[in-house]
Amino acid sequence: MPVLRRTEVIKFVETSIWPLFHERRIQKLQKLRLEEVLKKKNPYLYKAKYILTAEQIVKSFLDAHLSSQEETIFGGFLEDLAIFVCNRVFKGEKSATEGIDLEFSRSGIRYLVTIKSGPNWGNAAQINRMKANFKTAIQRVRQRDRNAHVIAINGCCYGKIRNPNKGDYYKYCGQVFWELISKDQELYKDIIEPMGHKAKERNDKFNREYAAVTNRFSRKFMDMFCNQDGTINWKRLVEYNSGEYPEAKPNRKAK
Repeated sequence: MPVLRRTEVIKFVETSIWPLFHERRIQKLQKLRLEEVLKKKNPYLYKAKYILTAEQIVKSFLDAHLSSQEETIFGGFLEDLAIFVCNRVFKGEKSATEGIDLEFSRSGIRYLVTIKSGPNWGNAAQINRMKANFKTAIQRVRQRDRNAHVIAINGCCYGKIRNPNKGDYYKYCGQVFWELISKDQELYKDIIEPMGHKAKERNDKFNREYAAVTNRFSRKFMDMFCNQDGTINWKRLVEYNSGEYPEAKPNRKAK
C-alpha cells in the first residue's frame, strides 16, 4: 500500500490554497453588492451595539457576511485536500453519489464519507438529510456487492468529540479523521504549516481590495441611509431591510 509522502501534501497545499481559497474569497469580495449585504443582516443588532458611523456599520455588515463565506470557501479547500490525501494512500475518489464526498476501501471495509470543516456544522434537518444520503449510498454499494462491509462517516477536518458512534454513522473529527484517510496520526498537525504559504502577500492583496470595497460601500451607504447632518437614518435602513416592497404586495382587491 502506498505511503503518504509529506512533500506531496505540502506541495498540494502550497499550490492549491491560492486558487481554492485566497483567490476565491477575493473574487467573492469583488462581486459583492452593498444591497446584497444589507438585506441579509440584522439592523436591530447593529443599532443595539451603538454604531454611529457609516464605516462602522458597513464594516460590521461586511465582516459578518465575509466570515460565513470564508468558512464555506475554506471548507471546500479542506475537502479537496482530504480527497487528495486519501487518493494517494487508499485510491480514494470523490463520490458520484449525492451527498457523499469521498469513497475508499481500507482493510476490507468500504467507507462512505461526507466531509465537513468542523463538528458543529448542521441542524437536525441537515443531519437527517445526511443520514438519508448515507442510507441511499449504502444500498447502492450493496447492490453491487451484497456482502460488502460498509461504514458511513461524517468526517470533520478539525475538532474532537467524545462519542463517535452515532448509530447510523460514525463522526470522526480532527486527528481521528485525518488518520482514517491517511494512516498517519501526525498528519493533522503537519498540514498546518504549509497553510501559511505566502499568507502575508495574499492577505495583503485581500486587504487592499477590502479597503476599497469598504470605502465604496461607506460612500454609498451615506447617500442611501444618512441624514443631512450625517447621522444614520435607522428607520430608513430597517425599512429597506425588512419593509414590504410595493411590487411584493398582494393584490388586495382581488377576492
